[in-house]
Amino acid sequence: MAEVFKGEAMSVQGFKKQVAIKRVLPHLAQNKNFISMFLDEARLGARLSHANIVTVFDIGAADNTFFIVMEFIDGCNLKAVIEEHRQQGRRIPVKEAVYIAIEACKGLSFAHEVQDDDGVDLHIVHRDISPPNILISKRGEVKVTDFGLAKATTQLEKTDPGVVKGKFSYLSPEAALGEPVDMKTDVYATGIVLWEMLAGRRLYLGETDYQTVKLVQQSNIPSLSRINPEVDAELERVIGKALEKDTTKRFQNARDFGDALAHYLFSRQLKVTSFDVANLVKWVIDSKKATKSGQKPEQSIIDRLIQEELLRFTSLDDVEKAVTIGQDSGDKDGAAPLDAGLFENPADWFADDNDVQNAVETRARDQNHGPRWAETGVEEPSDLSDILEDKSEPPPPRASMPDKPPVTSAPEVAPRVSSPPAAPAAPVATAEPAKLKTSAEDARDRPAEAPKSNAMLYVAIAIVVIAGAGAAAYFGGFLG
Repeated sequence: MAEVFKGEAMSVQGFKKQVAIKRVLPHLAQNKNFISMFLDEARLGARLSHANIVTVFDIGAADNTFFIVMEFIDGCNLKAVIEEHRQQGRRIPVKEAVYIAIEACKGLSFAHEVQDDDGVDLHIVHRDISPPNILISKRGEVKVTDFGLAKATTQLEKTDPGVVKGKFSYLSPEAALGEPVDMKTDVYATGIVLWEMLAGRRLYLGETDYQTVKLVQQSNIPSLSRINPEVDAELERVIGKALEKDTTKRFQNARDFGDALAHYLFSRQLKVTSFDVANLVKWVIDSKKATKSGQKPEQSIIDRLIQEELLRFTSLDDVEKAVTIGQDSGDKDGAAPLDAGLFENPADWFADDNDVQNAVETRARDQNHGPRWAETGVEEPSDLSDILEDKSEPPPPRASMPDKPPVTSAPEVAPRVSSPPAAPAAPVATAEPAKLKTSAEDARDRPAEAPKSNAMLYVAIAIVVIAGAGAAAYFGGFLG
């Protein structure tokens, strides 16, 4: 019915101001009824000077048509905000949605209560509250616009009885039935807008206009908390009261509805200001620019991390198809059960080492011959693991060479450390050449010491025992 231009209002001394110019389409300029309704909008807009209502500066005629000069809102309308969130699979946050509804209620409350110059209420009803008619600036300002269908006592064009005006999806039940409307109709429409912001979908939308009107007449409201878990019972109760089919149970005016929403925010200690709404509008505008330029809109760090975790998530049913991000696909073991045959037996670590096996055999024979020290409660070692963790052997001293070369009359030393030693003889008073002891003999003659708790010490003891046995075997062969 009209087209809107962005323009500049210029005055003396270089005064400029950005404005919006709404002009009636040429083919409607000859329609007297439409022109009368257009003039009603201009007259009402000139009276409505409020921070949450788009201001009307002037009205004029040119080229056989009329135009209205209005305040220019640099931002977007609420419909663009809802659609952008829906397309990206997101919802408008609860506190921002409630704040936008509160600001809209402030503008509507002023329009409902405005008076003429004589102090008489004008009883203005917008009758076309919908997302396209709620504008939001880049600074987070929320403004109601388009009072072209508004009904007031000062209207030049009277509404015909039974004529339904407004967008079908945002009608109130009484308006859909052709009954008289008042300010409670705007309350119902604002409730629909808030419901759709939180649900991310339309409330009343049939396949045809007739079906849409029938849905409005029935006024069946789905549970909002089931659609959006962030909506609690209290907020759903407030919105449900605004959407009551019975006008006597509904909020009686926009002031009461806005006050109930403000009480909800304060009771939940939810901080929200125009700065939060400004960030919301900036995100929508940037997303639209990125879409037009063919670029993917930049995600926040939190959104990116959430998306990465969702990509990593794998169902248990699809574990065979699981592929780690950043790696090539291939066969995966998945959640395969543990196989005991894949584990190593520590007792087999030195199975191929002859020196270790000889030491094991020597130790076994030493335990069965002659007296020895043993601690109470300590079990007899029977394998290599017990030798490595032996608690009765201190580190043996290294075998030393005698000060003088050995003589041929020196007693024979066993050529192998594995041969069992002879029974101990009585000490002789005469001096004899020094006799080398094997590590096994030295260990047998030394008392047991307190157990050590350091596993590394036990490993060192085993290494020294093996080294000593090898040295004894070497020197035994040399002396023989």
